[in-house]
This record gives sequence, structure tokens and C-alpha cells, in this order.
Amino acid sequence: MIGSLTALWNRVFAVLGRLSMYRLAFLCLVALAGIALLVSFGGLVAPTWFELLATAAVLAGVCAATDAVAQSILKLPWRIESSLITAGILLFVLRPTVDLVALLGIALAGFVASVSKYVLAWRGRHIFNPAAVGAAVLTIISVWVPALGASSWWVGTPVLAAPVVVLGALVLLRTEKVRVVTVFLVVAVAVAVLRTSAQYQAAGLTFDAWTMFWQILWASPFLFLGAFMLSEPLTMPPRRWQQFTVAGVVGVLAGWPIAIGEVTLGQERALLVGNAVAFVFAFSLRSAVKLTLVSRTELTPTVKQLTFRTHDRLAFLPGQYLELDVPHRHPDARGTRREFSIASAPEDLPELSVAFREVAGPGVKPQSSYKKALAEVQPGGALAVTGVWGDFVMPKRGAAPILMVAAGIGITPFVSQLRHQRLAGDDRDVVLVYVASDASELAFRAELEASGIPVIIFTRDRPADLPRHWIWARGVRLDAEGLLKVVPDISSRHAYISGPPGLLAELAPALERARSIATDAFSGY
Repeated sequence: MIGSLTALWNRVFAVLGRLSMYRLAFLCLVALAGIALLVSFGGLVAPTWFELLATAAVLAGVCAATDAVAQSILKLPWRIESSLITAGILLFVLRPTVDLVALLGIALAGFVASVSKYVLAWRGRHIFNPAAVGAAVLTIISVWVPALGASSWWVGTPVLAAPVVVLGALVLLRTEKVRVVTVFLVVAVAVAVLRTSAQYQAAGLTFDAWTMFWQILWASPFLFLGAFMLSEPLTMPPRRWQQFTVAGVVGVLAGWPIAIGEVTLGQERALLVGNAVAFVFAFSLRSAVKLTLVSRTELTPTVKQLTFRTHDRLAFLPGQYLELDVPHRHPDARGTRREFSIASAPEDLPELSVAFREVAGPGVKPQSSYKKALAEVQPGGALAVTGVWGDFVMPKRGAAPILMVAAGIGITPFVSQLRHQRLAGDDRDVVLVYVASDASELAFRAELEASGIPVIIFTRDRPADLPRHWIWARGVRLDAEGLLKVVPDISSRHAYISGPPGLLAELAPALERARSIATDAFSGY
């Protein structure tokens, strides 16, 4: 069951991966705004249709203009989607209006939100969710100038609950934050129910916990806060346990707001506290790192390796991935950023390597705008890593037997892990199953041979000069039955699988017998 669910998860991720997470978030916010506009004609939400349109126009104009000016001054590429995402979130957090003074407050919140990306930042990455900063500043100012308005979180209404769930689920699947936001929702709703129960008891009123649970879930802003704000990758720490901790902190503070003078530590302020906790967790990792391309190497006819020199401090664990930003004109739907597993070991720093598959020719799918731009970067060219993430790392217990299964370019994270293991003198019981279209496509052969581990090769033709500890699985098809045949002790091993979703689906029945499963599926770029 676990293997099947894992395979299904990665198939869905592969489909959503055709859009960048930024493009998908923007489209989902546009769809939600459209739904809100439609139901506003029936008076089913607090704002009127005219208030929604006026507020959206002000926010989009202010956020886009502020970002354009700031990015021009800092000589950064203009990211219109980032501006519109900030505006879209604020549309649902602030109180839409047509009052001129209140619209001034709306404009102020949009301006502060956009400026915070550059002022409240650490080494090129913002620390706090921009929309939360804008909403919080406006709310605090409204204590002295009430006419400017404040955050209202009008999105927390049963009418919009279902659209928020559906659209938010798409964003969470794409950002791989379903479990993290689920933790937040469970904590926030549970704490809110306890708080409400205490208030009812203090007032001597009857309390129905089940009814209150559903009212809080569907009529609170928790769904929107989790899906569209807490899930932002740039304000999250790199490891899953750290993300769960942040989700729990935000859940407690959102569920039981703390009064600080005339302002409560409500939704957006709770998120800002969580962002601060995340920053502490990842102080050395939550930053943009400048890179210079040193070399471009052809490992196989279709696999290329890029080696960079880092100019800032960078830390990572073998098996983690980075997000590489390649700004270019007219990016397609997947944007200007992509995730790459790191191929080098931490011991190799300040040099850093990634690898990717590049196929050209008749009948081949046209290259993405990102791939074309990356191909044009020459040695000496400057790029940037926007962050390091991932839990595709080896168990801390060195005695735990490991099974690695890689298909094609999926070998990359294992190269990093095996190289680190060799350089650190860490002797582990590891078996690698390596699938490639043919022998010429076996990348990183020298590094894999140096690791000394048993390697089982699945290729159409027999590779030449196989080391003594390598085996060519002649005639064995790599499906669940084939995997059990070549790795009979799979039940004693922790399985790590890196490859396309189809491979995971094929191996699911066998993987369910492993002690645990970790996947590093990818959707191409």
C-alpha cells in the first residue's frame, strides 16, 4: 500500500511539475479570485464585486510597480508573477473597499509587502512572507489610524472553503507541503476548539465540540493561510522535521491568538513568528548563493555535468537538491528556476556539481526556455542558487543496510552520497541497482567504481570491462519481480529510489517489503 501511494504521489507531482510552483500559485489565486467575484454578485461573500475589482487593481498596480523599481535599482530580473502572487494573497487577507482612505491603506500594505522582500532579507532571500508583513504593518498602523483599514481574512467563509481546498491542494502537491500543512491544520483547529471551549465554559454556555470543529475548519482562514502562505518554499527550512516544527508553532499561535496591547497575535502575525523560527533553523542555508560556472562536461551522449565555484557559504547534506535560477527573457510556464540534485559531496566545496539529461533531435520534445538558457551559459558565467532542500538523505545509523535504485539521471543524488561515504571513511552496506537505456548512458562510472559497492546494471547491451563487484542483469526486467530476484534481502534494507514516476509504479509491490521507502522522483525540466 505504501509503495502504491508513493508511486501515485510521484505521478501527480510529475504532471504538476510541468508548471513552475510560482506560475501554479498565481493561476490558483486568479481562479480563486474569479470564484469570489462570481459569488459576490449573490452577496455570498463580504466584499461586493466592485470592491473586489478596485482592491485587486490597486494591489496589483502597487506591488508590480514597487517590485519593478526595486529590481531595477538592485539590477535583478523583474518577476511579475511574484508581484501578482503577493497582490493576490493580500486581496483575500485585507478588507476590500472602494473608500479612498481605505484604498490608501491597501496601497500601503502592498508597498510594504513588496519592499519587505528586499529590506527584510538575508543574502538575497526574504525572511518573512511578504503578504504577512504588509498585512501586519497595516493592522498595527490601524490602531492609530482606523480609517486605513486592517486585515480581515474574509476568505475564511464556508462559501470559499471548497475552492480553497481544491486549489490549495494543487499548490501543496506541487510544493510537496501536503504533510506539513496538514500538521498546521490539525494543530490550529485543535487549539482553536480548545480555546473556544474554554470561552464557552467561562460564559456558562453549552459547547458542542463536533459542531464547533466543522465551523472552525470551514469558516476560519486556516485553509488559505496553510495552502497559500505557510507553504511558501522560500520561507521554509530545508528539513522535514524543521518544517513540521514551524507548522506546529504557527498552528498554536493562529489557533489561540495572543493579545499584545490592542493587537492580537493573529493569523499573519503567527505566520511571521513561524518565519522567524524557520530562519533560525536554516540561518546558513536560507540564502541565495552566487555561483560561477567552471566547466561543462559531457558524461554520456545525453548527460551533461555542470561544475560551479561557490562564492558564499553553502551547506548541504548528500542527497539534497538545490534550486538553480537562470534568468532569461520570455520564460515558459515552468519559469526560471529548477531543482537539481547535487552530484558532488560536501567535501568538494567550494566546488559544486549538478548533472542533467539533454536530448536533441527529430521526434524529441522541444527544449524548455530554461534548458535553452542554461545551454547558453558559458564558463565564467554567473548564476545563483536560491536554496537547498530535501530529506533524501541516508539514515544516521551507519549499520542500516541500504538499497539504492536509480534510473538514468536519477543516479545523481547517489553519486553525492557514495562520494561522501568514501571521503568520510563511512563503510555502509549498500547495494545499487542502476537502470540505463544502454551501456553508453551509464554516468559517473568512475565514481561508482571507486565506491566499491555492489552494482547491478540493467541495460539493453552488456557494458564493457565491468568491475568484479558489478553485475549485468542479463535478461532480467526491472519490475517488482525482477527487483526481488536481484535483491533477495530487500526486506532488511532501507530503499531509496530516484527516477521517473513510472519506475516507482513498476516497483511498488517489491518496495512495500523494504524496511522504509524514500523517493526522489523528478518531472524533468
